[in-house]
Amino acid sequence: MTVVAGNAASFRYLVGAVTHPGLVRQENEDALALHPSGEMWAVADGMGGHANGRWAAMQVATELAQTPLPGTVDADCDAIADALANANAKIVAAAAAARKTIGATVVALRIAGSRFACLWAGDSRVYRLRAGTLRQLSRDHSHVEQLIEAGIITAKEADSHPMANVITRAVGVVPDLALDVVEDEVLAGDIFLLCSDGLNKCLSDAEIAAVVSTHPPAEACDALVAGALKRGAPDNVTVIVVRCDAAAN
Repeated sequence: MTVVAGNAASFRYLVGAVTHPGLVRQENEDALALHPSGEMWAVADGMGGHANGRWAAMQVATELAQTPLPGTVDADCDAIADALANANAKIVAAAAAARKTIGATVVALRIAGSRFACLWAGDSRVYRLRAGTLRQLSRDHSHVEQLIEAGIITAKEADSHPMANVITRAVGVVPDLALDVVEDEVLAGDIFLLCSDGLNKCLSDAEIAAVVSTHPPAEACDALVAGALKRGAPDNVTVIVVRCDAAAN
């Protein structure tokens, strides 16, 4: 369990972060990044076999944790994209040398002043809880998400679809990394949750919302992981919860 308190121009952050191998996987191929500024957080989920997946996720997390952040959302998005491009190049080279697919999904959240940005590739997610309503801000880069958008299957059918684990983007899979970005305003009381798919494949959005809305961030992370473990946790589970409180004057 990790608890981090940080301050920005407008907010004070209370943060919880937990990563767990789950009950089936022998290794934890997830990684999390807590930037030393206290204002950027990320989750990576590796793929390509135990050692390769773990290494790929760590490359992503390390690059993000070490990247300088200029201090404005637009400039910070460029810096985060550059860090992920560096990780992408390293993983692509390693995959070519090993003649196998190696990669990692990623979702990163940056808050600067009263604005936030989230960047992602793959099916790791970021949610925002505002005024009791949980909203997924990211959109999964996955085969089943494409089928849902095309109206071929429903979201409920996606969970049991035979290609439910097929993602369409990840760091390290192709030389030119494509990221999606969402930017918006931060309000006092907002709670952000970043997770690998090991969480949302075990718990529904309603269950996640119920925990995040009633527990402090560190306790929420522990409770969410415990909930996934009760459901069998067939995959690694990583969760970061960030609560944005009004900064004291």
